[in-house]
Amino acid sequence: MTGGKENSGFAAFTHRNFRFHCTARLVFGIALSMQTVAVGWYVYAVTNSALLLGISGLASFLPAAVLALFAGHAADIYNRRTIVAGSFAVCTMGALGLLALVASGSSDVRLIYACIVAVGSGRAFANPAAQALTANVVSKEHFTNAVTWYSSAWSTARIIGPAIGGLLYLVSPTAPFIVACVFFGSASLCVAMVSVTSDRSKGGRGPITWETLSAGLKFIRSRQVILGAISLDLVAVLFGGATALLPVVAKDILQVDAWGLGLLRSAPALGAIAMGAWLAHAPIRGKAGKTMLIAVAVYGLSIVGFGLSTSLVLSMLMLASSGAADQISVVIRHTMVQSETPDEMRGRVAAVNSIFVSGSSDLGEFESGVTAWWWGTVPAIIFGGVATLGFASLWSVMFPQLRERDQIVGK
Repeated sequence: MTGGKENSGFAAFTHRNFRFHCTARLVFGIALSMQTVAVGWYVYAVTNSALLLGISGLASFLPAAVLALFAGHAADIYNRRTIVAGSFAVCTMGALGLLALVASGSSDVRLIYACIVAVGSGRAFANPAAQALTANVVSKEHFTNAVTWYSSAWSTARIIGPAIGGLLYLVSPTAPFIVACVFFGSASLCVAMVSVTSDRSKGGRGPITWETLSAGLKFIRSRQVILGAISLDLVAVLFGGATALLPVVAKDILQVDAWGLGLLRSAPALGAIAMGAWLAHAPIRGKAGKTMLIAVAVYGLSIVGFGLSTSLVLSMLMLASSGAADQISVVIRHTMVQSETPDEMRGRVAAVNSIFVSGSSDLGEFESGVTAWWWGTVPAIIFGGVATLGFASLWSVMFPQLRERDQIVGK
């Protein structure tokens, strides 16, 4: 490894294990994004119900809510690589179930929800182990760079996956599900190539108690900066996220097909990957807390703009802006959480973080479906953006330590 390369914006990729780890993140994200856009279009096509579309987000969140603490505990006492690879394999099985339902033309949303729960269960165990594994595959000085690229890999997947998923759906409703199954399996193989052999049992494999399960919760509660950052992301995406309504916006407001839906789903990630690439080469050097709060406010404004738009191009621009703002928040939050958590607790803390992230995304889809059912699609989206602006202001008062935080990695 050359000194220049180690100090470049691509420093994390000098580590072989990180290359496999990041590739798995990218491939898994593409598979999940393709499947999500295809499921959304299929459910809305067979039900024509925004509420039932929103419930699919609830079905995805429930496994994370129920299993996350157990998953975090497992990530701290067992081999993290094995957990991630096995969890991705479970996601593959759930994807195969969805493929079978779509191929048969089933309109039974209960079976579709069951398969979504299966995929969500795999993700519940994969997320904390994968987040904690990142610190084990790079050197300490390259950790922030690794977090930035790891987050960017997910954002890249959210660009590629929805666009491919929408295009494949036009070819055949089963096509995106077939490809998703292949990609889920490939992600599992990539993780298996990671050669990390750290023995989690050194932390002790004692009995599972509430004390051991809740250790991550207690740690986060004791760190006001981390609590503020994680909870802000929760409420912002919970109310500001409008992904569940994209099929409704695409079909009823913008009047575009599945390809247009794929473009809409890709737009936030396009902004996120552009911002991620910028941050990898020009990392945030100071005023991290204020930067995060401003980014969340910009996210809310972008969602309001999206709600008011009747143009595909303008809608994509607003969503791209929301994705760029969200990426700033993600990098700051993930870096602070992982860098300030002892390795023997990273799994449990990452599990709590995963509950917040999944809750903000998946419950946000449910919230969007319900509010759209009550008020209509456009008022629901605008309400979410305005609420996000309000929460950014409120959190700046409630968490002064977050507002005044200067460096992302504490001294």
